[in-house]
Amino acid sequence: MYITTSTSAASSILRASSRSRFVSSLSSFKSLPARSLSPSPSSLVSQRSLGFASAVRSFRCSVPRWSHRVDWRSPLSLRAQIRTVAPAIERLERAFATMAAEHPFKEILTALPKPGGGEFGKFYSLPALNDPRIEKLPYSIRILLESAIRNCDNFQVKKEDVEKIIDWENSAPKQVEIPFKPARVLLQDFTGVPAVVDLACMRDAMNKLGSDSNKINPLVPVDLVIDHSVQVDVTRSENAVKANMELEFQRNKERFAFLKWGSSAFHNMLVVPPGSGIVHQVNLEYLGRVVFNTNGMLYPDSVVGTDSHTTMIDGLGVAGWGVGGIEAEAAMLGQPMSMVLPGVVGFKLSGKLHNGVTATDLVLTVTQMLRKHGVVGKFVEFHGDGMGELSLADRATIANMSPEYGATMGFFPVDHVTLQYLKLTGRSDETVAMVEGYLRANKMFVDYNEPQQERVYSSYLELNLADVEPCISGPKRPHDRVPLKEMKADWHSCLDNKVGFKGFAVPKETQEKVVKFSFHGQPAELKHGSVVIAAITSCTNTSNPSVMLGAGLVAKKACELGLQVKPWVKTSLAPGSGVVTKYLLQSGLQKYLNEQGFHIVGYGCTTCIGNSGDLDESVASTITDNDIVAAAVLSGNRNFEGRVHPLTRANYLASPPLVVAYALAGTVDIDFDKEPIGTTKDGKSVYFKDIWPTTEEIAEVVQSSVLPDMFKSTYEAITKGNPTWNQLSVPASKLYSWDPNSTYIHEPPYFKDMTMDPPGAHGVKDAYCLLNFGDSITTDHISPAGSIHKDSPTAKYLLERGVERRDFNSYGSRRGNDEVMARGTFANIRLVNKLLNGEVGPKTVHVPTGEKLSVFDAAMVKIQECWSWYNYLGWS
Repeated sequence: MYITTSTSAASSILRASSRSRFVSSLSSFKSLPARSLSPSPSSLVSQRSLGFASAVRSFRCSVPRWSHRVDWRSPLSLRAQIRTVAPAIERLERAFATMAAEHPFKEILTALPKPGGGEFGKFYSLPALNDPRIEKLPYSIRILLESAIRNCDNFQVKKEDVEKIIDWENSAPKQVEIPFKPARVLLQDFTGVPAVVDLACMRDAMNKLGSDSNKINPLVPVDLVIDHSVQVDVTRSENAVKANMELEFQRNKERFAFLKWGSSAFHNMLVVPPGSGIVHQVNLEYLGRVVFNTNGMLYPDSVVGTDSHTTMIDGLGVAGWGVGGIEAEAAMLGQPMSMVLPGVVGFKLSGKLHNGVTATDLVLTVTQMLRKHGVVGKFVEFHGDGMGELSLADRATIANMSPEYGATMGFFPVDHVTLQYLKLTGRSDETVAMVEGYLRANKMFVDYNEPQQERVYSSYLELNLADVEPCISGPKRPHDRVPLKEMKADWHSCLDNKVGFKGFAVPKETQEKVVKFSFHGQPAELKHGSVVIAAITSCTNTSNPSVMLGAGLVAKKACELGLQVKPWVKTSLAPGSGVVTKYLLQSGLQKYLNEQGFHIVGYGCTTCIGNSGDLDESVASTITDNDIVAAAVLSGNRNFEGRVHPLTRANYLASPPLVVAYALAGTVDIDFDKEPIGTTKDGKSVYFKDIWPTTEEIAEVVQSSVLPDMFKSTYEAITKGNPTWNQLSVPASKLYSWDPNSTYIHEPPYFKDMTMDPPGAHGVKDAYCLLNFGDSITTDHISPAGSIHKDSPTAKYLLERGVERRDFNSYGSRRGNDEVMARGTFANIRLVNKLLNGEVGPKTVHVPTGEKLSVFDAAMVKIQECWSWYNYLGWS
């Protein structure tokens, strides 16, 4: 991968992580004849759609936002819930009637009857097309088909697009493009803040151009969950949640106030306050509809999100995946996404997991298989008899890690397990009946009690669940799976190997060295492989009661045997929702987790996103002064070097029970089958098998501890916020008042001096290679979200503006400032740029001088050189 820089390219580097380029969306508001606009799907706002969009906007301005007062969990249509706004409803109905009269597929619009009489609503019936090709389509492709039919206007979505999808078996190999309109958009605060900044900036531009700034509004539901800001500052304390939340608000008050302003300034936007949970777990347990009923129109739920792990919702049978900010903003404004019609890998599951094997072991196995198979740009659809052995939470765990195995989606079609989960999580019986009725009627429901129609897939894989064995992944990539029984040998290979994904190049003579130090007056020691961070974190696993309660059982057995996690191991537990806390307390297992140091530290991503907080100074200095390869073990989904913590070069993904086990062992350099994990108070050796719970033990505590009322009570209160959030004062203005001195929320320059006739694209001249990368470059390298290094261009920028180092916060928290993000682009401390001949870090070589500079500074120098040259030549 080559990254070049020139006058224009260097400017692009500065804008790489900043979001909007919506010049065309603004200019499209000009009163032009419809024929003068190109009917390309890339047009951000079509003239033809403005009339209907205006009606929708008018409706949405007149009624309470769905997210605050309308109970979407009820199958009753919005019409029945908001009778008091009849005039707006009538306008909307007239608009629908006009569209229906012109709809190319109006003949297949069908009513879905209720079992007791009446109807749930109407839907576009796939069976009514009477096309035998549809019966063979993967379920995930049927969702794309329904969306294309429902949104077909022969402008943004054409009948030809519908035909491409129906003929998927023949058209997908040709890499044809189709438009897709997701039902809603999902944001978290790291990526959500810049999206709202862009919308606010667009409103300003509309206002300056003399148009109606209120036209800038999301046209589909937007859910934003604040979950990425909490850091693990305080641990091993009953007061940890309160203390960390107070620090979270101190650091992020300005960002939170901005988001709270956005929730009231923009229609159709729900902001879930901090302290509520992790975005994808909240989406799974609460926000996911499975089937929408909007004004009597039924259609499948689908979602795009500005977080790659949006795919977790695929486990619920909802099509969802991560996209870039610009795509998400276009979807908010009602524009179709242009996507290549994907191939679909059919992944057949059979058999049953062995006793003691967890869903985390399964997902790490699946990740390795799919990575080897090659699924980039494809959907993966799971099916087979083994599906009945997986709980919905197990499926969500597998779907969550789609980005790690490279797929766009890891999709689980809706079946009886899905319906049981909807009931468990508090969805009403009528809603579940509507979901089942609609999906059955539209051939989108899988009933494994009936003979299965053979579906066609692009390629096929199969896994017998009985072949899955306990494992972890690391030390630097999620798909580098290591069977637990081979871990010790693999670790020593990593110490021996040259520096790389599976190597640290530690000299043989120093591999066994032990460094002794004092930890708050207690004797302590570290060596290569010592665990210094043990974190039960990430929606990947905290959404799964079996592994969370399994971790509690490991802690309980360890306490009963007298084992104790060493105090210099930074332990933490960050649930993905308040439901987890309720069932851990109900089971009586939280007290044992507390005894081992796994107190609840907050409700958010924490360590998984890199918000692991500082290590104790004595631990940190021992690592750095002795060049120790320290380890972190976490129940997350990503373990790229530099992401979890700057001082943990080895990072392993593991199930929550294994996180506790490795914390107890204090090292990853252990063979759990042969070496004791610790000793009892009377000196007897305790082995892994002595603390590991059986599948039956876990199932019993899940059955008795995870109750529907827990979900209901948690989510009834979720939008009420907390006292600190509720006390945030925000202006009522529809235009944002930018603070020029803010280092968090900065007015971006995209629309300054903009006219109604923006300039077109221009070429790239005199470009030089700025960066030269190998494989496995991720968003973590391109736009890191973690800590800001003290010697980075961003640190210099903040210090110059009076921000002290302790208040730097993280790159992710400052994504609302384009100046910070420009400096943060390619700022990952573990970046490997081939131009540096093996040196690791966020630097590059300036061409042609050969001077070594930070990536940002090199781009700045190149811009200055180019402008100086242009001025010398007298070019404008």
